[in-house]
Amino acid sequence: MPFARLATATTPTCHIGLGLAAVGRPGYINLGRDEDLGDDRSVGTLRNRTHELLDAAYAQGVRYFDAARSYGRSEEFLADWLNTRPGLDDIVVGSKWGYTYTADWSTDAETHEVKDHTLATYERQRAETHALLGDRLDLYQIHSVTPDSPALTDKELHAKLAEAAAQGLTVGFSTSGPAQADAIRAALAVTVDGEPLFRTVQSTYNALETSAAPALAEAHDAGLTVIVKEGMANGRLAGQHAPDVLKEIADESGLGCDAVALAVILRQPWAGVVLSGAATTIQLASNLHAAVVDLDDEQLTRLATLAEEPRAYWERRGQLPWH
Repeated sequence: MPFARLATATTPTCHIGLGLAAVGRPGYINLGRDEDLGDDRSVGTLRNRTHELLDAAYAQGVRYFDAARSYGRSEEFLADWLNTRPGLDDIVVGSKWGYTYTADWSTDAETHEVKDHTLATYERQRAETHALLGDRLDLYQIHSVTPDSPALTDKELHAKLAEAAAQGLTVGFSTSGPAQADAIRAALAVTVDGEPLFRTVQSTYNALETSAAPALAEAHDAGLTVIVKEGMANGRLAGQHAPDVLKEIADESGLGCDAVALAVILRQPWAGVVLSGAATTIQLASNLHAAVVDLDDEQLTRLATLAEEPRAYWERRGQLPWH
């Protein structure tokens, strides 16, 4: 497991990762992104921004970096950065397949990404990822598995994934939607030749969407590394968009709403890596303060009141515009 590298890391931020969804493409659904990125969304500008974030993250102790085929040019930007740092052997690099980026570097495309979990898509995107990241790729995840995903039942696909795992690549999956727990439990049951196929799970969990917690605990107990995404609820838990309770506790702690929101996740005993989706180095630095936030039981009880019904949460997420 490549995540064993994090077990010996001593920086307080080693279990916070950097996700590149917000900077690998010009359009995304995070609130406040217009202000974060400004008007210049050229490939060169976002490449430079991504490299600045990667430099800042590594300097501050971050050791996991997360991309995807559908995050525009995120793999390309990450590969460029890695190619200038051949001696960097203490990091873990993950990417995902299963969505194809279709926006052609536009913020107002009718469709930004297309989902397809077939074997043919895996083989095409695996080759595309390998051409960019080569042997630097540690983890390859099925992107956004839901209970009805054919990736959960396609034995030929499972055999190909097991073949990649036998060659040293860690195989995982991510989840989305109101039935994340069902998808996680279904994936835990997938085996090849009697052995569990998946070694990691990446799911949405935050103060507003807590429904996957029991299943993530089961995954952790089964030996999987749990990666948490969307800890900021696509910006709903940051700055001016944050609920009053979160703002009050942030004031009490002397840190930002974002740091408090991520600290709640870091406290979960099953959380192996918690992703920052920062679009600026200032946001990143603020996110990383999560490692030193000290929340008491009374504050945690108040934060627990923020949890929403899963279908309501995902319906609202689905209504967020691409900026």
